[in-house]
Amino acid sequence: MHPVFLKFGIFEIRYYGLMYAIAFFLGLYLAKKEAKRLNIDTNLIEDYVFVAMISGLLGGRLYYVLLESHYYFAHPAEIIAVWHGGMAIHGGIIGGIIGTMIFAKVKKINIWTLGDIAAAPVILGQSIGRIGNLMNGDAHGVPTFAPLNIMLGNDFNQWWAEYLKGMHQGLKNLVPWGITFPVGTPAGNEFPNIPTHPVMVYEMILNFLAFLSIWFIFRKKKLAKGSLFFIYLIEYGVIRSIVTIFRADDLEILGLRAPHVASLIMITVGIYLLKKKNSKV
Repeated sequence: MHPVFLKFGIFEIRYYGLMYAIAFFLGLYLAKKEAKRLNIDTNLIEDYVFVAMISGLLGGRLYYVLLESHYYFAHPAEIIAVWHGGMAIHGGIIGGIIGTMIFAKVKKINIWTLGDIAAAPVILGQSIGRIGNLMNGDAHGVPTFAPLNIMLGNDFNQWWAEYLKGMHQGLKNLVPWGITFPVGTPAGNEFPNIPTHPVMVYEMILNFLAFLSIWFIFRKKKLAKGSLFFIYLIEYGVIRSIVTIFRADDLEILGLRAPHVASLIMITVGIYLLKKKNSKV
């Protein structure tokens, strides 16, 4: 795995940035296609996609910095060093929602309509973005020999410290598809020469399946405005809750994994609003 796609002298194109660009333009195409179906001005959607992307990136960075404030307060210059990593998808979702609310109010367009237009492009973009994580070796998983009960119990860090002391040796890989990342990547530095769960691939596949369900199934059903967005919240909340079990680098809130907390909120809100909005349809 290597983070650089192409390099010309001092100029380089990284996979992460390339995946962002692909996700943006493909998402814009899908959003405009859906806008046409709903008889909405596509020029308005171009502006909206740009606003949502910027607010999502800002939200993702701010969320990460706040949860890792002990580090960033000690190294304030690193706050803007996004090329060193440090984005959180749940913060990006929050930022995107805030950007959508502001845009909807300024342009006087129904916020749930915008949410429906964004649902499929966003989850597809998240799927594409995980390719960048794979090439970077970040957003990585735990070693494939880590017991499932340790991962479920959120005791991995303590267990890993004991493993490094030689208290857990000779363990067998539980799955055959682990990936060993090179030293110099976040995964390779933390787990040198050790196969890890390719959680980026897990989420890439699950996100793509969620995209297919929203675009080809739920989009064609007679549902209340906002329903596609609510389904996105539910589906991604479930996906991230599953994937987080195998992640080694997730943030924490009061000793709990932050993605589990945020995902539970997403699922609960999504189910509540989906039922409420469709009760009269």
